[in-house]
Amino acid sequence: MATVLYPGSFDPLHLGHVDVIEQSVALFGTVVVGVMHNPTKPSGMFTLEQRTDMIRASISHLPSVEVIAFQGLAVDAVKQVNAAFIVKGLRTSGDFEVEQQMAHTNQAVSGVRTVYLPCKPALGSISSRFIREIAQYGGDVTSLVPAPVAAEFAILFPSPRNT
Repeated sequence: MATVLYPGSFDPLHLGHVDVIEQSVALFGTVVVGVMHNPTKPSGMFTLEQRTDMIRASISHLPSVEVIAFQGLAVDAVKQVNAAFIVKGLRTSGDFEVEQQMAHTNQAVSGVRTVYLPCKPALGSISSRFIREIAQYGGDVTSLVPAPVAAEFAILFPSPRNT
């Protein structure tokens, strides 16, 4: 079995992410979820610490998963945790195009290879961006995110049905 790094901003973690983590555990054994700061995205809805805490709570049923916050390049995180591969989830062909370019670049600069895992078809339309938008406008995101993440949204955006 190998250790793999699953990097992402996870702002917030959703059920598609959890599915990829569970698949990674089944295939590789040990997974390090690297909660990354992405400078090309806005500052985010949740801090790195909040995201890390929500992920830990959401994957507590998976003892071979470690969660770390990391600022910098994913290839540096790979070295830090001694991972054999980077794992990336795919939902659409658009995801593949973006991820393939990153995978080629990561391999060129570090030698690390990327493994793609498609999430379950029922989870393919879930997007952190859409979840944030739905929650901000008072929508119910409980069917899209793990319970610890839904609880944080209920605190951040209390609605009459949550109070």
